[in-house]
Amino acid sequence: MKPDLSDLLKERVLILDGAMGTMLQEQGMMPGQCPELFGIEHPRMLSHIHQQYVEAGSDIIETNTFGGNRFKLAEYGLQNRVEEINGEAVGIARRSAGGKALVAASIGPSGRLLSPMGDMDFDRLYDAFTEQVVACEKAGADLISIETMTDIGEARIALIAARQNTRLPVIAHLSFESNGRTMMGTDPVTALLTLEALRPLAIGANCSGGARELLPVIESMGDYASVHLSVEPNAGLPLLIDGETVFPDSPEEMAEYALRLRDAGAGIIGGCCGTTPAHIKAMAGALRGVPPSKRMRRKIFALTSRSRQVVIGKEQKPAYIGERINPTARKKLAADIEAGQMLMVVDEARQQVTAGAPILDINMGVPGIDEALAMKQAVASVQAAVDVPIAIDSTNAAAVEEALKNFVGRPLINSTTGEDRQLDIILPLAQKYGAAVLGLCLDEKGIPDQAEGRLEIARKICKRAREYGLREEDIYIDCLVKTASAEQGQVMETITALAQVKEQLGVGTVLGVSNVSHGLPARDILNSTYLAMALLAGLDLPIINPFDERMQDTVMAAGVLLNRDNNCSAFINKYRDHKGGASGGGKPRHHICERCNIPELIATPVQTASESDNHTSASGNRTASINEQLKMAVLEGNQEGIMKLLDKALNEQCLDPLVIVNQGLIPGIEEAGEMYDRKQYFLPQLMMAAETMKKAFTIVKPLLNQQAGQSRGTIVMATVEGDIHDIGKNIVCVLLENYGFRVVDLGKDVKPEVIIDAAEKENADIIGLSALMTTTMPAMKKVIEQVRTRDLNCKIMVGGAVLTPEYAESIGADAYSEDARAAVLAARKLLN
Repeated sequence: MKPDLSDLLKERVLILDGAMGTMLQEQGMMPGQCPELFGIEHPRMLSHIHQQYVEAGSDIIETNTFGGNRFKLAEYGLQNRVEEINGEAVGIARRSAGGKALVAASIGPSGRLLSPMGDMDFDRLYDAFTEQVVACEKAGADLISIETMTDIGEARIALIAARQNTRLPVIAHLSFESNGRTMMGTDPVTALLTLEALRPLAIGANCSGGARELLPVIESMGDYASVHLSVEPNAGLPLLIDGETVFPDSPEEMAEYALRLRDAGAGIIGGCCGTTPAHIKAMAGALRGVPPSKRMRRKIFALTSRSRQVVIGKEQKPAYIGERINPTARKKLAADIEAGQMLMVVDEARQQVTAGAPILDINMGVPGIDEALAMKQAVASVQAAVDVPIAIDSTNAAAVEEALKNFVGRPLINSTTGEDRQLDIILPLAQKYGAAVLGLCLDEKGIPDQAEGRLEIARKICKRAREYGLREEDIYIDCLVKTASAEQGQVMETITALAQVKEQLGVGTVLGVSNVSHGLPARDILNSTYLAMALLAGLDLPIINPFDERMQDTVMAAGVLLNRDNNCSAFINKYRDHKGGASGGGKPRHHICERCNIPELIATPVQTASESDNHTSASGNRTASINEQLKMAVLEGNQEGIMKLLDKALNEQCLDPLVIVNQGLIPGIEEAGEMYDRKQYFLPQLMMAAETMKKAFTIVKPLLNQQAGQSRGTIVMATVEGDIHDIGKNIVCVLLENYGFRVVDLGKDVKPEVIIDAAEKENADIIGLSALMTTTMPAMKKVIEQVRTRDLNCKIMVGGAVLTPEYAESIGADAYSEDARAAVLAARKLLN
């Protein structure tokens, strides 16, 4: 009988094994060979590695299946051997463990980027990870270890595949860069809150830098985690000593940090690149007899996007949901959605976020359309434009699921009623995709008049949600507002019900506050007053119009008066120049909500002239010059909008193409890069800006004269021999092209002589070399030596996750870049 991992983790810290790739290299695997195939073709060799880790004290050994998904194996023509390769690798590990250690199936990234940055989507990745984890479970793996994920979106898909298609416990690891975020910009807390909702055994980090770099990552997660934490640091960042790659952290140093990682909350500790059985033995020895850190149950209400979390509750600054992406009674927005353009949808998203909305509601309820397709398009468009959590406003199961697949983060499903039929549709989707769910106090009989009746429906929703495996922090209840004009006696029943739900059920609460004022004058006064009453009663998330100044004022004031705005800092920041006087308002504009099927009860909040259907995004601001609009379109990654702006600039205003490039496009990509440097943008936003620039330049470039169209220089790019990882190199190529360089991309696993010949043929100004594996780093030195031997007049720029400035200098490189933006700056500096 297999031991229960949860029970073991209560007794002691569990020890994972160390590196696999470097150990295989020591056993004779050559750069460029497929590690997974090499392992099963040399089973004794692989078994010996596993046995060394078992003897060193590993409680869990990981299979040699890191690159065993169909996309990685396709690099070697092995995509049809997924089950065979994974199954045999698991079998070798099981026999090697001999019952002394558990076997974890190692699941690494696909090497592909999710749309819109790449060509991959949820379904293709889900199928690939499902194929791999099912093969590993069938072969006898005890658990699954998802590793070295740089994109929370891909990590989430792998975790969903493992949880939905196997019965094995899962550990989910991400890789973090020196800035404390993943390559795609996700911080440790956002990663934890997103993945924890999918119920893994443990969450953590691996690879990255050494233990000292991962310690603050684990500390950050430890402040929020209810699940166990796992960590596998490298043995430091590699150095080149006497021509060999050496990892600097000794077994004794890693043993010392193992204790510190345990104190930070890690209950599963092992090693990654550069760690050997000697490291694991020292770490196991240091942790022997040391009890695990106590893991406390934390109930944290939170929604997330790719790189942002919104934590909700009485100790947090009041949050709200922006309601403006809703086509009901808005003909132009409905037409935009029906046409599949999503231009106004994106405009609404940008403007609401600019106004301060921390969460956006997305409703695609246009009669007669394919709502699932529209929701998919809307979520993709909004997510590319702004980085905030969303509420998926639909009861259409297909539309909800498309949104859940395509949104990277933890959203709120808005909504289900208390009807069994609806609960059985929506709750399984929330459980599968790790979403929160909003339940309406409404059933087959309608909305109860009394608070007690609504409480009973809420109690039923909570009970059914828990039966599906949801936690209290996954559940939100809307007690539903009735209008004062029609049912004045019912207005306070909602407030009473809300307070009872909060006190007795302990779940989150949501309310469409502005429904109370339908049919009455001065709606802004009623709405803001009712919002204040609801917040005092325990309302967590009002659904409001972010452009309604009175509602915004009430939210900010409530933060101070309810002691939820620490030191009144947010209030002071917003109102430091306040001169007094009446708050803004506007004429009411009614809105019919379809989710409750009771249109007579629902209305939107006031709408001011500044946010009518005719308002435009920053890139469509009619008062800005056309070049300023082009700049903003690049900055916003607005690929559809920029094409219309170019048509206007070239054909209506007859601007010189060179002026468009120099005063519109280049300033946009330059500012995007500067925002990336200031950590206001992360890689997804930077890439969207680059792709928008690229799309625009394809139109403008043929119109430039020969001199203006000349590039800033030619750069030959390649991932060095033996290394098949090219995501980083591909991203660098995109950015370099959009900064005016001519890029010749030779691909991956490129021999030194091929790189040299291409550089000579293309008269390259720079050779750019990438390596992700420590074992392939020496290939860079070979290229540099051949450049010097042939006396080529070009500079050498190197980069990759495992490289350091010191290593670059030691091999004679002219420049080192730690990321894509740094590569652009380095190239510009090299060529003045």
